[in-house]
Amino acid sequence: MIKPYILSAVILFCAVLIETAILSNIAILPSVPDLLLLCTLYFALQGGKLSGEINGFISGIFLDFLSGVPFGFNCLYRTLIGYIAGIIGTTFNFYGFFIPALFGLFATATKSLFMWIISISFPSVSTVYHIATVPFFFELACNALLAPLVFKLLSIFKAQLVPAQKEV
Repeated sequence: MIKPYILSAVILFCAVLIETAILSNIAILPSVPDLLLLCTLYFALQGGKLSGEINGFISGIFLDFLSGVPFGFNCLYRTLIGYIAGIIGTTFNFYGFFIPALFGLFATATKSLFMWIISISFPSVSTVYHIATVPFFFELACNALLAPLVFKLLSIFKAQLVPAQKEV
């Protein structure tokens, strides 16, 4: 039961390192693609609500430790996104290119909405997106285009990542 969550935490840790250590240092990028969000989205769609909540929280913790935002800011909205994706995951077939791209697009838009709502409680946070700006649309496009690739890559580990479902 705990093995899928440990493996997903290792994958999320690798994604946060790639995102913060490599992608954030590329000066020509207007914003950084959110690999953590895409991995969390995949885990939630595969594993359901509980997996989405746990992986959203873990990815938020990793990001909170490595960024300058108030502790808990990233945990809150990523847990919510993981929960929502876990609910939706039982409804849709998310294989192929188009549906994962749509999930990446909507998850990024939802992330920006949640960040704006939560930032009302955290007035010192400066990471809130301004809609209709180049960095927001760049991240939106990158996440939409990278989602099918990340989903395909993570599907290699699907048997080890999906928690066993208990029969009732």
